[in-house]
Amino acid sequence: MPNVNLDDETIERLDALRVEDESYDEIVTELINIYEAEEMTLQYGGDHAP
Repeated sequence: MPNVNLDDETIERLDALRVEDESYDEIVTELINIYEAEEMTLQYGGDHAP
């Protein structure tokens, strides 16, 4: 797995989103899943121009 370096501001933002002892891997995976779900909704919802 690649290493990703985050600046302090990004870490603070991730910390604000974490629930209990959720790992950074878990929160990033959850954010990616949300992003992908919203992208699919927009793609198939007719909210975009062809």
